[in-house]
Amino acid sequence: MRLGVLDIGSNTVHLLLVDAHIGAKPEAFASHKRPLSLVKYLDSSGAITPAGQQELIGFISEAVRFAARHRAEDMLSFCTSAIREAANGAEVIDRVQDEADVELTELTGAQESAMTFFAVRRWRGWSAGHILNFDIGGGSLELAYGQDELPSTALSVPLGAGRLTRDFLPSTMDDGAAPTRAEAKALKTYVREEIEAARREFPQLKDQLEITATSKTFRSLARLTGAAPSAEGPYVRRKLALKELKPMVKQLSALSARDRAKLPGVSEMRSPQVFAGALVAETAMKTFGIEELTICPWALREGLILRRLDALVRDANVEIPHAPAVGHVDLARELRRPTHKDVQAIAVEHARV
Repeated sequence: MRLGVLDIGSNTVHLLLVDAHIGAKPEAFASHKRPLSLVKYLDSSGAITPAGQQELIGFISEAVRFAARHRAEDMLSFCTSAIREAANGAEVIDRVQDEADVELTELTGAQESAMTFFAVRRWRGWSAGHILNFDIGGGSLELAYGQDELPSTALSVPLGAGRLTRDFLPSTMDDGAAPTRAEAKALKTYVREEIEAARREFPQLKDQLEITATSKTFRSLARLTGAAPSAEGPYVRRKLALKELKPMVKQLSALSARDRAKLPGVSEMRSPQVFAGALVAETAMKTFGIEELTICPWALREGLILRRLDALVRDANVEIPHAPAVGHVDLARELRRPTHKDVQAIAVEHARV
């Protein structure tokens, strides 16, 4: 089947179409995305402005038509911290439903962390043993640990690269300048305190441990420290070492956003926030005692695709193990249901838009 996954993130809105069937690896068919930093559309109360909502709804309607043109049979639509933490997030979701006829599933932080871990487990396999995974998004940092398909500990903390840049680095946000010494010091203190608090939520880690990282931020940092470019494909093994990250964090703190964008692996859109993301990565590795981690190409979108395929197995009455609850939410039950009606019908409804 051709399955669409619509991801409303903090930096981009992204529709990924994959060809997938039970028992096989999902293969990307087409992708349609737009840079849309929703944090730039927040008003003083933390609500997404009407202009931001209109941009979002316009793209979602466009994405529905794109999915229909490419004969998608099902579409999962979800949002994460950008809408979850907005003061008017529930109203935005209702407006998307009314005007674009798309039902957005709002993932909790624990669900986001757990589904990302689930994708990593499927990519790395059972030979990885215990896994500890980090994911730095625009709005939050996800951490997850465990030995099963879903983690025993899943946590989301407000340490996204975009959020931190907005809240702590006004020099960078206003004119793209390098952060001042005072800004960098305040940011470092906050990040250290938050990650130290998060570390206390995790058990003693096993000696035999696979340490992984997902997200564009970690891929960019790996590229900055010498990893292969994305053009070489997902099967090239990519690492990020703390000893190479430390000097890179210092270098990034001294560069303007324009100069960062000239570095390999850093886009112009993400250049203002790459320093904050690098600082979070460095602090997390130090706090958890990690010298090196492996970059995993699969993350949240792939996790939801795989969970949807598992749901199809259940619907076909094929016996598979029940997934445990994480964060007091039964993820298997919560994420198996379709979140979008037939996209072909929606295409007809929106043909004149």
